[in-house]
Amino acid sequence: QVQLVESGGGLVQPGGSLRLSCAASGFTFSSYAMRWYREAPGKERELVAGISNTGGATNYADSVKGRFTISRDNAQNTVYLRMNSLKPEDTAVYTCAAKLGGVDRYSGQGTQVTVSS
Repeated sequence: QVQLVESGGGLVQPGGSLRLSCAASGFTFSSYAMRWYREAPGKERELVAGISNTGGATNYADSVKGRFTISRDNAQNTVYLRMNSLKPEDTAVYTCAAKLGGVDRYSGQGTQVTVSS
């Protein structure tokens, strides 16, 4: 059974940091590129960051470039999103997805991140 389980969300003050984790099971994690998306109320879903299956290539939305870092540990079947210098506009539900052949094949349920003082 395929599972992607996100964790690490929560309430943080502006300027703070969080690290999100996405634990994968039920498929060959090392064969899939991984993505982090976010969706805020009233806004379209946004692709935040992506990482290749080996971890050798990454990409970021302009809105998070320089503040967020995506990484993965293929031995642990986990992808991470380190978020620094958080802003209120980063508030959203963050979801990870596994991509193969240019298509998101699996996705998780998401974890809430709230940036507020």
